[in-house]
Amino acid sequence: MSKPKVHFCHGNSFPSGSYRQMFAALETHYDIDALEMHGHNTQYPVTTNWPYLVQELIDTLQAKYAEPVILLGHSLGGILSLMAASQRPDLVRCVVMIDSPVVTGWRAWFLKTFRILGLLDKYSPAQFSLKRRILWKDKEEAFEHFSAKDKFAIWPPQVLRDYIDAGTIPHPDGVTLKFTREIESAIYVTLPSILGKIARRGLKVPIGFVGGTESVECRQGGLGATRKMCGKNFVQLPAGHLLPMEMPEKTAAACHAMIQAVLQNK
Repeated sequence: MSKPKVHFCHGNSFPSGSYRQMFAALETHYDIDALEMHGHNTQYPVTTNWPYLVQELIDTLQAKYAEPVILLGHSLGGILSLMAASQRPDLVRCVVMIDSPVVTGWRAWFLKTFRILGLLDKYSPAQFSLKRRILWKDKEEAFEHFSAKDKFAIWPPQVLRDYIDAGTIPHPDGVTLKFTREIESAIYVTLPSILGKIARRGLKVPIGFVGGTESVECRQGGLGATRKMCGKNFVQLPAGHLLPMEMPEKTAAACHAMIQAVLQNK
C-alpha cells in the first residue's frame, strides 16, 4: 500500500536537504518530496508578497502529483503552502505550517509601511543576512564556523552536517553558500503583508500549526491569526524557530500527529 504524499517547503536560506533528519523520521509514514531551493529559479523571481514563489509551488504541485497532496512547510515554506492552498485548494489535502508567522493586522500595516519607506533592510533579518559570511576553505571550516554560533550550536551535529552538505557548493576558493544571501535578504524584505484576507476567510482545506515556544519570529509576527485559523490544531514544542533542526525527531512526531488530526477532522 502506498504512503500518503507530503510535499515539503523549506525555510528561508535552508535548502530542503537540511531537513534530512526530520524527513528520515517522517518517511515511516509518508512519501516525501520537495523542491530543493525556492527563490533561485529566474522564472519565478522574488518580488513583494511572493506571487511568483507561490506560483512556483503551484506549478510544482501540478507537475509532480496526479492527486492532492499534504503540504508541510517550515517558516517561508509554511506561508507559501498557505498561500498556494488558498489559491488552489484542489491541489491540496491539508496544510501544516511549522513555525510560520502569519503577519496580519497592525503588524502587516507596519510591514507594508516600512517596505514603502525602504526600512526593511534595517528592521528585518535582512540586516544580518546581507552581511552573512559566504565563503570557507572547505566544509570542515564551514562546520566549525556555524557550530560556534549560538543558533547552530544547539543542533545535533549530524543536522549541522546535513545543512553544510545541502547548503554549500564548490567555489574556486573553497565552498560557498548555495542559497545566496541576496535571495535570502530579498525574501525577508518582500514578506507578504496581504495575509489578513486569507486569515479572515480561512482555507477550504484543513490547516494545522506546529511551532516553538521560544520562537522570536512568531513572537514578533504574532500568532493571533494563526490560532484563529487553526483552532484546536495548534501545538507548540519547547524549541525555537528552527525546531526541525533543533529537535528533528520530536518535530517529525508532532507534524505526523498534526497531519493525522487535521485529516481526521476534515
